[in-house]
Amino acid sequence: MRPFRIALAQINTTVGDLDGNARKILDAIAGACDLGADLVALPELAVTGYPPEDLLFKPRFVDASVQALRRIASETKGIVAVVGFADRGDDIYNAAGVLTDGQVADVYHKRFLPNYGVLDEDRYFRAGATAPVFRLGGMSLGVNICEDIWYPDGPARDQALLGDADVIVNISSSPYYAGKGAIRAAMLATRAMDCGAAVAYCNLVGGQDEIVFDGGSLIFDQNGTLIARGRQFEEDLVLADLDLDAIFRHRLHEPRRRKEKSAAEQARSIRFVDLPPCGEESHRRAPLPTRDAAPLDPLSEIYAALVTGVRDYVRKNRFEKVVVGVSGGIDSAMVTTIAVDALGKVNVVGVTMPSQYSSEATRSDAYRLAENLGIPMLTIPIGETFDAYRQLLSREFQGRPEDVTEENLQARIRGNLLMALSNKFGWLVLTTGDKSEM
Repeated sequence: MRPFRIALAQINTTVGDLDGNARKILDAIAGACDLGADLVALPELAVTGYPPEDLLFKPRFVDASVQALRRIASETKGIVAVVGFADRGDDIYNAAGVLTDGQVADVYHKRFLPNYGVLDEDRYFRAGATAPVFRLGGMSLGVNICEDIWYPDGPARDQALLGDADVIVNISSSPYYAGKGAIRAAMLATRAMDCGAAVAYCNLVGGQDEIVFDGGSLIFDQNGTLIARGRQFEEDLVLADLDLDAIFRHRLHEPRRRKEKSAAEQARSIRFVDLPPCGEESHRRAPLPTRDAAPLDPLSEIYAALVTGVRDYVRKNRFEKVVVGVSGGIDSAMVTTIAVDALGKVNVVGVTMPSQYSSEATRSDAYRLAENLGIPMLTIPIGETFDAYRQLLSREFQGRPEDVTEENLQARIRGNLLMALSNKFGWLVLTTGDKSEM
């Protein structure tokens, strides 16, 4: 058996925090090196954070991304690291730097740029044109980025068929939606079988503005069998030992591969890059511990996404505490519970703002929620303020029955009070409207 130890470092980056992101990247590289990995991969645009959006229109920002990658490379020794960054040449590129021996050995430019949903990469990047294969101590490695691997005839196929890549490494920042993980895993298993290569997929984790990334990095062998999975919605370092001899034997029994390879030779886009040997001898490595990272059930997955999104939005925008209007109803109860799980009870303040229309049951439910969660509860009655509004509008509303207008007046009064508390104390207001109210 010729083993190749690979590590996937799914980290939580922050857009624009190049120094903080670089520290996380270096910590992950060091951790992988300590565990005897031959290669460690980090997420797409890990240096800049994803998505950097209009920061990419600032030349100094892109130059700083390149310089940060070089600093990371200077400290990368004894291991190969694949790190996502924004590259600058004749245009701007979504890129993967391949780092080893204290330098940037080569750079891959993403070829398929997504432009749908929350993704808008055509606006910022130029597509790459080649697919490098890296030769390292008797094995070959293909590197590509996120969307590239979703295409059956994309770079992964070229790297495996034309470049004889044993392992395909894909670095990604793939936004979460319910059920996305199963779709992604099925696609990657298919790609591994089609390529006759191991596939290692490193995904970003965490929230950035309105987007949540679920992590859940994956490693498949050449048969499409899952051999390692990263945790969802948590930073994680995923390691696996790949059997390079098993990959070679698998290919010997695939006549279809030989025919596909001959047909593909006509459209050759491969270039080869030789990397210096690095890392310790495989026989000196300690065995890897058993991993238990089963996927979350559907409801737990959605809840974890909500907690992650709230936590990172608050923290990355440099708030410490949040304030929630607690009515005693299910919407505000759910938001308050998510906030406590995301931020801790000491960082959540509840406010109940009863009026003459508030029932005794909803009032008691609001206080009981605060008691159960262990959060402080402020009480600001709005009856007098509501009466003042009605008096102010009495002439204009004369002769008309009360309807949803008066109900909405209460909501707007409560919103004003919450924003006043936010302005005075620096608390972020979390809204409690459900989807039907948006």
